[in-house]
Amino acid sequence: MTTSDTPATTDSESAPAITGRINVLDDGEAVLSADEFKAAFRNHPAGVAVVTADAGEGPVALTATSVFSVSAEPPLLVFSLSAQSSSTPTLVRASTVVVHLLAAAQLPIAVLGATSGIDRFADTSLWSRLETGEPYFVDAPVWIRGRVVDRMHAGASTVLAVEALEAKTPERGSPEADADLSRPLVYHNRTWHVLSDDSKLS
Repeated sequence: MTTSDTPATTDSESAPAITGRINVLDDGEAVLSADEFKAAFRNHPAGVAVVTADAGEGPVALTATSVFSVSAEPPLLVFSLSAQSSSTPTLVRASTVVVHLLAAAQLPIAVLGATSGIDRFADTSLWSRLETGEPYFVDAPVWIRGRVVDRMHAGASTVLAVEALEAKTPERGSPEADADLSRPLVYHNRTWHVLSDDSKLS
């Protein structure tokens, strides 16, 4: 685990700055419908993450398949938030977030973060708070605590850029650290999957 001297902060009183917007040229040419666009990506698998935060009004969690790293120096990751998610307003306001990268064993956490209309933190045995205050799921093999450094509108979604401050990673020599033994959770064609030896091509 790496640590940072930068403390986490939450700010529920001031609105976060949205620095930009992805603009689409409206030239009158027909574009893909939402259904066609979703169908195009349906067979494109993605890793599964759960993002948590607390902007001062209580913890929220969101399952995301849009998390990816964009830079190692500085360590930056991005993900998108749907306007339809009840967790989005809190995540947009939060100064820091925790991004959990899930293995197949954490499927219940992924389902929890993807289920609407429930209290995702009702089971207090599943989660705790870091010393810096953020909520996190204790069984996740990998999590990254980060500071939100940019927010950008993209259609009906908001893209967050996060600078990594601290991480929990598998201990060297543990099964979770062995690529031949770890079993990442993957989302493909509206279904949860697991990577295994059977899925290895080379």
